[in-house]
Amino acid sequence: MKKIKISVGEAVVRFLDNQYVVFDDKKTKFIEGIFTLFGHGCVLGVGEALAMTEHSLEVYQGKNEQGMAHVATSYAKQNNRRKILPCLSSIGPGSANMVTSAATATVNNIPLLLLLGDTYASRHPDPVLQQVEQSHDLTITTNDSFKPVVKFFDRIYRPEMLEPALLNAMRVLTDPSSTGAVAIALPQDVQGETYEFPERLFKPCYHNIIRQEPSSIEIQSAVEVIKASKYPLIIVGGGARYSEAGEAIASFSSKYNIPFAETQAGKSTAKGSHELNLGGIGVTGNSMANVIAQKADLIIGIGTRFSDFTTSSKTLFNNAKVLTVNVSLFHASKLYSTCVVSDAKRFVCLVDPLLEGYTTAYTKEIANAKSKWATEMSRLSNITYNKSNFSTEVSAKTCTVIDDFIKTTSSSITQTAAIALIRNNIPHDAVIVGASGSLPGCLQRMWTTDAINSYNMEYGYSCMGYEIAGAIGSKIADNTKEVFAMAGDGSYLMLHSELVTAIQENIKIIVLLFDNGGFGCINNLQMSKGIPSLATEFRKYAKATTEFIPIDYAANARSYGCIAYTVRTLNELKDALKKAQENAKTTLIDIKVLPKTMTDGYVGGFWETGLTKAPRNPEQKKALDYQTEILK
Repeated sequence: MKKIKISVGEAVVRFLDNQYVVFDDKKTKFIEGIFTLFGHGCVLGVGEALAMTEHSLEVYQGKNEQGMAHVATSYAKQNNRRKILPCLSSIGPGSANMVTSAATATVNNIPLLLLLGDTYASRHPDPVLQQVEQSHDLTITTNDSFKPVVKFFDRIYRPEMLEPALLNAMRVLTDPSSTGAVAIALPQDVQGETYEFPERLFKPCYHNIIRQEPSSIEIQSAVEVIKASKYPLIIVGGGARYSEAGEAIASFSSKYNIPFAETQAGKSTAKGSHELNLGGIGVTGNSMANVIAQKADLIIGIGTRFSDFTTSSKTLFNNAKVLTVNVSLFHASKLYSTCVVSDAKRFVCLVDPLLEGYTTAYTKEIANAKSKWATEMSRLSNITYNKSNFSTEVSAKTCTVIDDFIKTTSSSITQTAAIALIRNNIPHDAVIVGASGSLPGCLQRMWTTDAINSYNMEYGYSCMGYEIAGAIGSKIADNTKEVFAMAGDGSYLMLHSELVTAIQENIKIIVLLFDNGGFGCINNLQMSKGIPSLATEFRKYAKATTEFIPIDYAANARSYGCIAYTVRTLNELKDALKKAQENAKTTLIDIKVLPKTMTDGYVGGFWETGLTKAPRNPEQKKALDYQTEILK
C-alpha cells in the first residue's frame, strides 16, 4: 500500500477536499469550502495547511464561532444535506462557542463537521492557554462539552488515529438516519506532527446516500391502517424535504383525497397553493390545519420527529391512530405508532399503487376550513393601528405598552400587516430564514410559498442568533435567489456579527429586523400565565413602568458597511423593500412594529409549560387550571 508522509493538518485538508456524495445517481462535491476563526490552537496546524498547501477549498473567515457554525448548518440545510461547510476553531472559548451550534444541528438532523483545536496531547506545556483543568480527570478538556450534543465525537491523540476518525465522521455526516453534528478534537501539537498516511485516504471518495427501503411487512401494515381510516391527515416534516418527496406527496394526496399539513421544517416541501395543503400545524399552526387534525382518525407522519409544537404537547390528535415514516427508527417509533423505517419518497411511491380504490370520507370539511382561514388571513393582513379603537392580537400586556412604544419609536406598524406586505413585495422564490421569537408562529401561519425549499426555519432548537448567519449560509448555497433573514430585535442583539462576513465576502442578504422593544414572544408567555412583565422588554432597568430604550439598529448595521433603513409606516416599508432588492450589498431594514401585534394561538394550539403549582394570583390559577384540564 502506497503511503505519503505529510502533517496531520495537511491530511485533514486533503481528505476534506476529496469527499463526494452520490444521491439518485447524481454526484456532488460534499465539501467545497471551510469556515474558520483562527486561534493559537488551529492557526499553525490545519490553518498552516489551508494557507500553504494545494487544495480547492474556499476559506471563509468567521467573526463568531457560533455564528460561522450556524452559517454552515443553514448551508447544509439549503443543500438538502448533500453539501457541508466544516468549521475550524481554536481551543477553549473558540470551540465552546460552537456547542450551541452543534446542538442546533443535531436537533434538526443537519450534518455539521466541527474541527476543534485542543490542548497538547503530549502534556508538555501544561496547562496551556485556555485549558480547562479538572483535577479529578486530566483527560477532560473544553471539547468534552460537545459529547452530549453531537452524533459522533473523537479526539486525535496520535496521527494514526486520524484515518478512522475521518472515515467515521463521513459515515455519520452522510447517513440520513443518524446525521447531525460531528466533532473531531485536534490537539494542537498533533496537528503539526507528520505521519505516513495511506495514499488512498486522499483519493476521491464517493459516499452513497441510500434511500432506505421499507420492509414488505411495514408496507403491508401501512396500507392496512390507511385503508381502515376515514379521515387521515398527512404531516409533512423535514425528512420529506430532504428526501425531495414534495411532488410525490402532493400527487398521492390528490389521488386519495388526503389533506396534508406542514411542520416548520417541512414547510415549502410541497407547494403551498396545493388544494389539500393546510399549512402549518400545531402550537404555531393555523386554524384550518388544527381543525382538520382534531377530526382526523389517522395521522401519517412523514419525516417528522413529532415535537411538542407539532403535536400541541400530544393533545391535538391524541385520539387518532398514528402511522410514522422515518429513516430513523428512533423517530419512527414514537406515539405508539405503526412504524415504517423508510425514505419518505420511496415510501410514498411504494404505497401509492397498493391503495387503488381507496378514498377518504372528507366532503366539504377541507374547503370550509380553508375558506375560514382565508378570511382570517385577510383580517391579519389588514390590521392597522387606530388610537381610538384598537385591540392587540395578544391581550396579555401592560396597559400602557402601545402608547409607550409609539412614544419611543413614533411607529404604529402592526406585525401581521408588515408580514403580509413583505410577502407581496418580494420574489415568490425568495428564501426566508428564521428561528425564534414570535416570527416563526406568524410565518408558519401567514407565509405562503410555491417555491420549493424557500422556507428555512430553524425551529427544532429555536436558536436565537441563527437568523442572520443562517441567511448567509442559504445565500452561499444558492446565490441566484434573494435571501431574507427574518429576525426579532432580541435575536439581532444576541448574534449579528456575521454581517461583517457578508460585507467581506460580498454575500448579499436582506435582514428584516422586527423591533418590538424586547423579547416579545417570551413576554407574551410570561404575562399570559399571570406573571408581571419583568426583564422581557427593553425598558430602563428592565421594568415595565419605565420608558423603552430607543435603539437605532439601522445605524449599527451601517457601521459595519451595510445599507440600512428605518421604517415606521407601511409605505416606508414598501419603499425600503424595493430599494433593498435593487441594492448590490447586504441591507438591513429596521421595522418598528407594535408589541402584541403578532399572531396569537388558534384552536388546538395548546402548549404545555412549566407552571407553578402554587399560584399567587387569579390569572396564575386560571392558567394552571386550564392546563390541568387539557392534560386530563
